[in-house]
Amino acid sequence: MKGKTAVAKILKMEGVEFATGFPHNPIIEALAEESVRFIKARTERVAVNIADGFTRTSNGKRTGVCIVQHGPGAENAFSGVAQAFADSVPILVLPGGFWRHQLTPPNFMAVKNYQEITKWVDMVNFADRVPEMMRRAFSYLRMGRPGPVMLEFPLDVLQEEFDDTTFQYKPVKTVKTAGDPSDVKKVAKALITAKNPVIRAGNGVLYASAWDELRELAELLQIPVFTTMQGKSAFPENHPLSLGTGGLTRPKMVMHFLKKADLVFAIGSSCTKEMFTTPIPAGKVIMQSTVDERDINKDYSIEHAIIGDAKLVLGQLIDEVKEQIGSESRKGKVAVAKEIKAVKVEWLKEWMPKLTSNEVPINPYRVIWDIMQVLDRKETIITHDSGNPRDQMVPFYECIIPGGYIGWGKTTTLGAGLGFAMGAKLARSDKTVVNVMGDAAFGMVGMDFETAVRERIPIMTILLNNSCLGGYRERYPIASERYNLNRLSGDYAKVAEGLGGYAEKVKQPHDIIPALQRAKKAVDAGQPALVEIITREELAFSKYE
Repeated sequence: MKGKTAVAKILKMEGVEFATGFPHNPIIEALAEESVRFIKARTERVAVNIADGFTRTSNGKRTGVCIVQHGPGAENAFSGVAQAFADSVPILVLPGGFWRHQLTPPNFMAVKNYQEITKWVDMVNFADRVPEMMRRAFSYLRMGRPGPVMLEFPLDVLQEEFDDTTFQYKPVKTVKTAGDPSDVKKVAKALITAKNPVIRAGNGVLYASAWDELRELAELLQIPVFTTMQGKSAFPENHPLSLGTGGLTRPKMVMHFLKKADLVFAIGSSCTKEMFTTPIPAGKVIMQSTVDERDINKDYSIEHAIIGDAKLVLGQLIDEVKEQIGSESRKGKVAVAKEIKAVKVEWLKEWMPKLTSNEVPINPYRVIWDIMQVLDRKETIITHDSGNPRDQMVPFYECIIPGGYIGWGKTTTLGAGLGFAMGAKLARSDKTVVNVMGDAAFGMVGMDFETAVRERIPIMTILLNNSCLGGYRERYPIASERYNLNRLSGDYAKVAEGLGGYAEKVKQPHDIIPALQRAKKAVDAGQPALVEIITREELAFSKYE
């Protein structure tokens, strides 16, 4: 058996449904022999993003796999893997490597260059080690802190023969850990006795499929909940206890309740201090539950901690709360919910002129508002892209189902949303999948819209075209004045049409909803669609300190 055949057989045994990438790599042909689909993207970075979006939408239960060429393929994939690492997404990346006798500079070696942006990276040096190394890779993918895993395969290892009788492999089983009961008791008691607790829910809630438990705990103790940007959709944002999403931008409710909080409980959250998650104000008692002990006391001082899977830990906390104060707890109390509603009404009243604006060029907030009027949010998965689309969507797109929103961006690789949307559609063909991007993002990855067309992945792209880099005129006034640093141009609807998709351009506010409805019909019929909306540069953001 050749090394490449062993890799393909193991991927099939592990339930891999397809792999993304860009030729060439001998594993691709071996997968075809095993009837495993290969999806060719235009660029390696987008190929990684597709695998990433597939994994995110599957909440890590299904593994996105990306296969790229040795040398330039492994080099070009770097930013996509960096994005997955920053957001803790467990994808498997299998780059080719130079022949073993050529593993010297300047030949690129993934095993040396990817160490800082993978959970684990190694090189398979002999074909008969393929089962052992693949077993380790899937173990790292399915247990502990999620993150990208990489195995580099020198080309001669993939072609090397080994004795078929030595090929033995069993699919890896996932192992999860619950919290220490004594830690659970301490956290439960603190939540019960706190006067103004707040729950911060992160991506770990989604990966653990723990949204029901999160809701039950919040309702038992009548604790308001906000999610991180990555955790957005882990708690329904139309729930009376929802504060919305705390990102770089956020609803007014998030800071209103964080300021008055005497205790913040972070569940499924690394509590990393970075600009795209609302910080916890100084002086708060913080408790944290995470799968990774390296998160504890990292950026914040933690009073109590629980290490364990979010679903198991929340289940333990629910049982402990009921044990301490009864099964009904505080369900009948509505004071917190009333306060949330009052702040939310005040916040929306402040922003409604922009959300329903009739100005031309179109206000991007009007686009977000109309998206929510057209699409059935129970049947939709939507993602933002970097920059203004992210900062405008995160507070105002109200997500009501788990996994209905892909929030991302601890590192912000412009254009990643297009690949994420394709991966999401591959994971959930029954959902309408939408990515909202700007003209700068389309400039990065727009040719991969053809990938969606060719590979029959019917996603909807809503492109906000303000012909500029939002906010750059203010940051770089001289460079913008003299050298047009902030300016962009292009007719993106024509590009999408030329690539084989459904496309149209919108210039008037009253045309937004009809255009979105036509695009929805196109994707329902199996054709990727792009709606280019000519917008103004909007520099007002929902930021409350």
